Amino acid sequence: MIKFVLMVNRQGQTRLSRYYQPVELGRRAALEADVVRGCLYRKKEECSFVEYKDFKLVYRHYASLYIVVGITESENELSVYELIHNFVEVLDKYFSRVSELDIMFNMDKVHIILDEMIQNGHVVETNHSRILAPLSALDTLAHS
Repeated sequence: MIKFVLMVNRQGQTRLSRYYQPVELGRRAALEADVVRGCLYRKKEECSFVEYKDFKLVYRHYASLYIVVGITESENELSVYELIHNFVEVLDKYFSRVSELDIMFNMDKVHIILDEMIQNGHVVETNHSRILAPLSALDTLAHS
């Protein structure tokens, strides 16, 4: 099961956070700081899977952003690794070469995309067209 999804820049600033299990607000900042520190300072040659406390971290680095997913011990790391790539492909398809600014200024759309892919910590959709269908409908309504 997926516990959380974080998107952070190279400076360690969180650009997106989505939790699928309750975490107190006071604990979130400390958790995010630890997780980011654990992933940002690893070498490129090192594995993208990290054991962290009672769960595992799977991360990928794209341009200036890191996407970090916290998962339970029973979750398949490779499938989550590919899910991260799929998420970035969908973002690229929608934003035409997604950037950190696209994430910052279109947070609602990024959350819609993530919610179409993951619900209650489980992957429910990976098809790009189906994931983008609600946003296409919203864009059509906005332009009419």
